Amino acid sequence: MTESTRTMTRTAGTHLLERLRPLMDGVRGQLRADYDLSRVTWFQVGGLADIVFKPEDDADLAHFLSVLPDDIPVTVIGVGSNLLVRDGGIPGVTIRLGRGFSAVVSSEEHILQAGAAAMDIHVARFAAAQGLSGLEFLSGIPGTLGGALRMNAGAYGCEIADILLSATAIDRSGRSHTLDREAMGLSYRHCAVPDTWIFTHATLRGIAGSSQAIQSRMDEIAQSREDTQPVRTRTGGSTFANPDGHKAWELIDRAGCRGLRHGGAQVSEKHCNFLINTGSATARDLEELGDIVRHKVWIQFGVELRWEIRRIGVEKRTPAGDRS
Repeated sequence: MTESTRTMTRTAGTHLLERLRPLMDGVRGQLRADYDLSRVTWFQVGGLADIVFKPEDDADLAHFLSVLPDDIPVTVIGVGSNLLVRDGGIPGVTIRLGRGFSAVVSSEEHILQAGAAAMDIHVARFAAAQGLSGLEFLSGIPGTLGGALRMNAGAYGCEIADILLSATAIDRSGRSHTLDREAMGLSYRHCAVPDTWIFTHATLRGIAGSSQAIQSRMDEIAQSREDTQPVRTRTGGSTFANPDGHKAWELIDRAGCRGLRHGGAQVSEKHCNFLINTGSATARDLEELGDIVRHKVWIQFGVELRWEIRRIGVEKRTPAGDRS
């Protein structure tokens, strides 16, 4: 193989990694090229990330961002629970927070400090062990605290805004910011903090409660999820946010979409606001099925469903006329 042929066969991730390595002096985290994101998304679909970076801690993340060229796009993902990565993958750098951002500790009476990579259910369990009530709803939200902050996640009558005191985020240039609840601009499934800022930690407040009552509530939530949601399938959580005055699943059901299939994707028979990878779905199948559902609901009821699942990445390039 000639040098020119080897150059042609190099991937975009390899090229980017070669470009970044001279800039990475002092960066302690792991850089990996051409990372298969279908391995980490709950839908088990998605293309390659050019580069995945796992920082060691806040200082490492801040330093990395400070030396990263401005023209390289940055995407942040958690455990891939409420995420649809398109089949063409994610260009630039994808950041995944790991162990250095997963600790949950009790700092003051009724106050918890939690890293953005901490699983929501782990935060809920830690609070329960401390006799803190008010955080039980987190046990019913798949994913990490960082994702919950980004979308003001909620379930079972509560949301992040109800328990948040402050959050720490690092901006695209590597500067750290601490924001109180008002500065977060939280509303229904929305956060006003710029998308380029990366949440790293949060301070949460609970109220003193009975450990038995807290555990009982968490058991109720677990049973409710088991009874009503397709939790044992390749899914991505609630697909659409509830429109004002409506429940998304009811609109989808009334529009005749329960069990609707498109390629390898299906609307759940158990809960209409969940999409399922039946085993052969592509990200394109899932996204197109979601848009078919949105169109049917709009035509019948004049209500626009807004995606709650985060869709990122680029479409896979295919030859003209080839849908595969």
